[in-house]
Amino acid sequence: MTEKLLRPLRTRPWPERWLTRVLGAGVATAAYVIFVHVPSGPVPVSDDGVPGGGGLVLVVVLLLLAGYFGHRDDLAWPLLLVAVPPAVLMYVSFESEQPLEWAFATLVIAAGALVATAVGRRFRPRRDDPADGLLRARRQ
Repeated sequence: MTEKLLRPLRTRPWPERWLTRVLGAGVATAAYVIFVHVPSGPVPVSDDGVPGGGGLVLVVVLLLLAGYFGHRDDLAWPLLLVAVPPAVLMYVSFESEQPLEWAFATLVIAAGALVATAVGRRFRPRRDDPADGLLRARRQ
């Protein structure tokens, strides 16, 4: 079962690939909706002086999700699946009143997703190709 969950998506049938990708985007969207609550009034501060930990949980969920998709899929997919849904929801929740904050948060989420993707890709099993990474002349 673990092999099926960690095998590259390009080797899986297309319904499984797309179902996995849609579920990943759904998890990213649900994590933002569940863990980030934007109150209309002032932000309440907890007893230790730190605002609610929902943002921290969101960061952890998105980083784990990006690492998982980085391990299983091509480089661009984790960015689309992990960074875009929260960015769109933030844009809607900010109602275009704070474009600089939205742009900065989107940039941070995208950069974090790309870093986690790169880390996930490092844990892929290596193929035993002796010419891996070498350029070859194409014969015609």
